Amino acid sequence: MRRAVIAIVSTLSLSACAKQPDAIVPVDIPMAAYTGQSCPGLASELKNEQDKLASLSKSQNSAATGDAVGVFLIGVPMSSVAGGDREGDIAVSKGKVLSIQNAIKAKGCK
Repeated sequence: MRRAVIAIVSTLSLSACAKQPDAIVPVDIPMAAYTGQSCPGLASELKNEQDKLASLSKSQNSAATGDAVGVFLIGVPMSSVAGGDREGDIAVSKGKVLSIQNAIKAKGCK
């Protein structure tokens, strides 16, 4: 019985860990949200969103590492518990980057 409880607690602890940024799937953002912008505006928007994504990814990497250490040492994913997991923000940012890139291609921007 004790082994079963330990196995369940371990599984729950590991499933609550922050994902690596590469493992996060982008949210589907409609390209129509960006098609009304000019090519320079799209280029600026893309750069800003890529910078934001890089910053979020760096934060998420730290959270994932912190969770791994926390689970190893005390059995609790501390970064996720403390609000360090940015999975949702990264998924949205990745979706925006893809949508802006698609809008740039559709407009034929250079």
